[in-house]
Amino acid sequence: MTDSITIALSKGRILDETLPLLAEAGIELVDDIKKSRKLVFPTTDPSVRVLIIRATDVPTYVQYGGADLGVTGKDVLMEHGGDGLYEPLDLNISRCRLMTAGPKDKPAPAGRIRVATKFVNLARRYYSAQGRQADIIKLYGAMELAPILNLADEIVDIVDTGNTLKANGLEARDLIEHISSRLVVNRASMKMKHERINPIIEKMSVAVEKRRES
Repeated sequence: MTDSITIALSKGRILDETLPLLAEAGIELVDDIKKSRKLVFPTTDPSVRVLIIRATDVPTYVQYGGADLGVTGKDVLMEHGGDGLYEPLDLNISRCRLMTAGPKDKPAPAGRIRVATKFVNLARRYYSAQGRQADIIKLYGAMELAPILNLADEIVDIVDTGNTLKANGLEARDLIEHISSRLVVNRASMKMKHERINPIIEKMSVAVEKRRES
């Protein structure tokens, strides 16, 4: 169908908090996503399907037309760069902070610094804007180990409660960005399928505002 809509989501907290907003737009998954290994799911709207992919791949799928819309964190968008995407709506869900962190009571060195993170591009831009020389080390998880094992002086990572940092002898330092999940739209889809996409955006926006007021 030329007017069919594909929405890219990822499993986890973002998915759990996005599904009620999609339901407000009349889009609900037909299958129980937690009991299925499928990657493509039909919805109660025959012309809308949902893809379940890696969170970091959502902007790429939307940018290159694999999906018309997607939901992803602002952190992922900042790392990706956002080319070819519209970002019409802050869903105000999955809120957290992107921060630097390091060993408690051990300040970062004044000169060149080693930083471990999965947000390589974002971290490089941040430290450059601070006028600091930084060697960026890419890790995919367990960032807290890097300072403990002297692999890095600091890390750049998502911080929610901060309990994981504390449990590993680290402390949050500088705030880089407040993070929440955003609805993104492929630019070509926005032009070609605006009659289908605009009502989804508007209904989800109303749902977001209701939550803000409650």
